[in-house]
Amino acid sequence: MPNPQEDPMLKYQIMTTPAGPLTIVVGPTSAVRAAGFTTDVGELVSLIHPRLRGEAVPADDVGPVTYQVRSYFDGDLTALDEVEVEQLTEGAFMSHAWRVMREIKPGSPVTYTQFAELAGRPAAVRAAAAACARNPVALFTPCHRVLRLDGSLGGYRWGLPVKRQLLDHEA
Repeated sequence: MPNPQEDPMLKYQIMTTPAGPLTIVVGPTSAVRAAGFTTDVGELVSLIHPRLRGEAVPADDVGPVTYQVRSYFDGDLTALDEVEVEQLTEGAFMSHAWRVMREIKPGSPVTYTQFAELAGRPAAVRAAAAACARNPVALFTPCHRVLRLDGSLGGYRWGLPVKRQLLDHEA
């Protein structure tokens, strides 16, 4: 993983999408370090683990990620599977849960309970929910695909209308 002290420069792009403005922050290798349905770059940078943070500067595009996002919203629901992400956390379960979350397929949302089971800790429903809540790479690590036990939307950092639009797009 790159050392931010070697090249602390992050690039970001704000894209217009059917779900609203999507800001994507990438590191020197073009791996996504933060993403969210906001235009507040500072908010996104604050979600990045301190070892991966740096100064964020605007870019016309953020490499292949730009193409993959356009492909996703044009109907290729697996386009984001190829996007590399860089997520760090202090907890082993959180890191594992984020990797597992990336395996939840479009159109096949799971409940928090099912997500905890997929992550190998069936009793850790609250920890699974925390992994969703602390996810800095929305859309690419698809926390929007995790629902309440009754199938309702639950929470979403970027708003329930965005979560609903993403799930409807993937249905």
